[in-house]
Amino acid sequence: MKFVMNDYEPKEIMKIIREWTELTQKEFGETIGKNRKTIQHYELGDRNYNIVTLLEIAKKHNLKITVEKKK
Repeated sequence: MKFVMNDYEPKEIMKIIREWTELTQKEFGETIGKNRKTIQHYELGDRNYNIVTLLEIAKKHNLKITVEKKK
C-alpha cells in the first residue's frame, strides 16, 4: 500500500503509518524510543516530528520514503 504524503497533514501521516503497523500508540512509540503521549501529540498535531524521526520509523517498520519531482 502507498499514499502521497503531500495530500495529508503531518498529524494524519503519523496516524496512517501507525495504523499500518497495527500497534497502539504506546507500542508504536516504544519501537522508536518515544512514549505514548509523544505519539498522541504527533497524531493530534500538537507537536511536530522531524525527518530524522520519520526516517527512524521507516527503518524500524520496513517503509520506503521516496521523494519525486512533480511533472
